[in-house]
Amino acid sequence: MTSANGNQADEAATTGGSAASWKLDPSSSSVAIQHKTIWGLATVRGSFGQVSGSGEILPDGSGSGRLEIGAASLDTKNRQRDKHLQSADFFQASEHPQIVVDLNRINRQGDSATAEGTLTVAGRSRPLALTARITENSDSAITLAADTEINRADFGMKWNRLGMIKGNAHVSVVARFVR
Repeated sequence: MTSANGNQADEAATTGGSAASWKLDPSSSSVAIQHKTIWGLATVRGSFGQVSGSGEILPDGSGSGRLEIGAASLDTKNRQRDKHLQSADFFQASEHPQIVVDLNRINRQGDSATAEGTLTVAGRSRPLALTARITENSDSAITLAADTEINRADFGMKWNRLGMIKGNAHVSVVARFVR
């Protein structure tokens, strides 16, 4: 992969034609969600405090990666709501402690990368396809930023007292990988 500033992350990352391994830097990475509630009048925002992962860049420049997100680590700044989000109505965090993003195909296209794989939430896996912006690309670090919309009902999250929750959840991810 060559960045706009000329760095050769894929060439530096691979030696002798072998794949290069990268580890997620949790202190420089984030996963945040926002969702309309109260009939679309308010937006609940939260971020996950536990994020880990790894990635690999193959000699041909393609890649793969995995993120693991602690389902119980969601912080919306409201303890009661956070406890409810951990329950069987939503993330089922006690039974399914990890939200897992497995990306088995990542391909670079200029300053972005397309990714395909699966998203597993509350024990249910669904296909995931997204495009990430490459915001950093050096010999020692690669940062990807992506936004996507997720239908929570696809993962069994159907709780909706009095129709208060509308539409999809918006998810923003910044994933910084280091060698």
